[in-house]
Amino acid sequence: MTAAPQVVVLADSNSLAAATAARLVTAIIDAQAATGSASVVLTGGRTGTAVLAQVLAVPAKDAVDWSRVDFYWGDERFLPAGDPDRNETQAREAFLDHLPVDPARVHVMEPSDGKFGDDPDAAAEAYARLLVAKAPGEETVPAFDVCLLGVGEEGHTASIFPDSPAVHETDRTVVAVRDCPKPPPTRVSLTLPAIRRSREVWLLTGGESKADAVGLALDGATEVDIPAAGARGRSRTVWLLDKAAAAKAPGTHRA
Repeated sequence: MTAAPQVVVLADSNSLAAATAARLVTAIIDAQAATGSASVVLTGGRTGTAVLAQVLAVPAKDAVDWSRVDFYWGDERFLPAGDPDRNETQAREAFLDHLPVDPARVHVMEPSDGKFGDDPDAAAEAYARLLVAKAPGEETVPAFDVCLLGVGEEGHTASIFPDSPAVHETDRTVVAVRDCPKPPPTRVSLTLPAIRRSREVWLLTGGESKADAVGLALDGATEVDIPAAGARGRSRTVWLLDKAAAAKAPGTHRA
């Protein structure tokens, strides 16, 4: 049985980003101490990108062997390479371009002008094949050390929206997502089964507009209604919230 999620509440958005960045560096160090490498699933959005930028300010980052970290994405906006709205573009500008990472271990989802052209299904299938290649044994997804995810106002996570085809997916690990209720309409996303292969899942969000979704997710909502409720790690699930986002969350504590 999956353990109950841990809920950590920070005073404001700046504290949330700084605290999560420090936690992430520590988790990477611990993973590398245990196995020699680490794997992280990155997220985009205002909070996710702020966390990545704050990594550069964590003194302990110098204890990480950044060349032995695999970076993946939970979802991507299906836009041309270098588009400022792509999660990859934001992550590179925020921190990847400022660290000695191994380019071969930065696993991006193909853009809309990439090798598969304007075909998000082909891009999703290619990323699924990549995950199989990186997974141990007969598994289809690596056991990510940390999967970072955002949470939308209506409860979406990655690009899995309420009562959408993606939230009902049980077999595929990566899907094309069309007709998203917020722009851009076409995306590529991990599915909940893939996300749940992660050792730890961290859901990051801030702001009063997220309070309803957070409260529902933590109070037993179904993943069909609030997809973030279905994002769970195998060993730990952590909700990292600012005070405003946590306003309706049951059993929260200040950090």
